[in-house]
Amino acid sequence: MIIRSKAPLRIGLAGGGTDLDTYSDRYGGAVLNATISMYAYATITPRDDGRIVIHALDLGIELSVPVAEEIPLKDGLYLHAGVYHRIVRQFTGKPLSFELTTLVDAPPGSGLGSSSTLVVAILGAFAEWLRLPLGEYDIALLAYEIERIDMKMAGGKQDQYAATFGGVNFMEFYKDNKVIVNPLRINESYLNELAFNLILYNTEVSRLSTQIIETQQKNVLEQHASSIEAMHGIKEQALRMKEALLRGEFEQIGAILDFGWQHKKKMAAGITNPYLDEIYSTAMQNGATGGKISGAGGGGFMILYCPDNTREDVIRALRRFGGQVKRYEFTTTGLMTWRI
Repeated sequence: MIIRSKAPLRIGLAGGGTDLDTYSDRYGGAVLNATISMYAYATITPRDDGRIVIHALDLGIELSVPVAEEIPLKDGLYLHAGVYHRIVRQFTGKPLSFELTTLVDAPPGSGLGSSSTLVVAILGAFAEWLRLPLGEYDIALLAYEIERIDMKMAGGKQDQYAATFGGVNFMEFYKDNKVIVNPLRINESYLNELAFNLILYNTEVSRLSTQIIETQQKNVLEQHASSIEAMHGIKEQALRMKEALLRGEFEQIGAILDFGWQHKKKMAAGITNPYLDEIYSTAMQNGATGGKISGAGGGGFMILYCPDNTREDVIRALRRFGGQVKRYEFTTTGLMTWRI
């Protein structure tokens, strides 16, 4: 028997950062994101030889150890171990023998939620194998707890819910881990137009989001007025983006993205840098009307809104930076699991 799962990565369109608990617990957060045709995959093959074998194919890392309730936290396999430890502690009460193989279509630090999406995919594979009675909200919350509580990794909540639910969602975040996922019924032609106009550009700059996120959290805890006002602006952006997408007001989307980007840069140091600013200004000079870094910032993927058939002009202008444009489509489904 083979158990497989896949969960989609996401583009954050508006509101990113307001899902951090330091902000949402006090003010309430709002995020609008959309899943895309890039995935995290997990495969579990049960074993009967008393060993645990893990392969991260995209990273070229593997681990083989005797069965135990806890396995080593090897570089590149922290998330794999974290999911396994929670499964044993909360559901089985005893160790398992298996082979786990994973693959992610984007590298860590991409800004597309790759780490959280991987956790959701692995968790989904275990849930399918063990037939755990977990609904969508259960899996998303469990993935969040594994990353943020068990593994003590800084970050918000949107990625786990996006990967689990899939589609275009307006998400609301409140204290006590209350999350409301509102699927948006957007006209299919509107989504096609959005995908056509929105370039997904890999800056080829790797970054660690942890430090940026920790700074954002510290700024809120210490009541830095400029950072908090910036996050209020980001939340307003999510509301404006929702209305524009539902109404098909494409002429406003670029301006809404730019509005959010100008606020996002004020949330914490490190979100942008001169190189990223030059990429953004070059895109704007050649037809883009707005954009942003996807994720916490500092590097990874950037989205750029290019209406009126300007996308090719923007792509040509960006070639000198050495990054890559990634083809994608929006998806309507979230976590999927099956067995063979």
